[in-house]
Amino acid sequence: MINFNQSHFALFDLPVAFAIDTKLLDTRYREAVAQFHPDRFATASDTERRQSLQATTHINEAYQTLKSGLARARYLLKLADIDTQEETNTAMPMDFLMAQMEWRESIAEAKASQNLSALENLASEMRAEMQALEDKLAMQIDGQKDYIHAALSVRKLRFMEKLDQEIGDAIEAILY
Repeated sequence: MINFNQSHFALFDLPVAFAIDTKLLDTRYREAVAQFHPDRFATASDTERRQSLQATTHINEAYQTLKSGLARARYLLKLADIDTQEETNTAMPMDFLMAQMEWRESIAEAKASQNLSALENLASEMRAEMQALEDKLAMQIDGQKDYIHAALSVRKLRFMEKLDQEIGDAIEAILY
């Protein structure tokens, strides 16, 4: 069976790092899920079927955590006993707050005018900004072990993911 006490990284035999090989993660995930697939336990006892379901649930949760840059960063900081303070610390650098206000204004204008092209450009810009922040997180967590600044980057990335979702919702509203 599965060791529920091991880290998500150990579960998939990956190094404990922000920068991971996501294709390898996908492969190891498929292998792990196949090992505990319900069809393999169809004739097993109730206890074994329940354990299989618990293992599959644990594997899925671990995969979702490692697949997302934001969730992976949170998890790594948690392993290092660092609280990201996402709910309690909303203090952000002024330049980030100004950029966020500009993004929100641009989103509002594009939504109001139903400008699909502007929204798609904003989505592309937001993804580039998020990728740059994930690259910074890799350096902060893996390279510098600067967990305090990494926690700030996690809070920034959370804001950016919300904006990205808002842009995606606006695009869907126009298309459908």
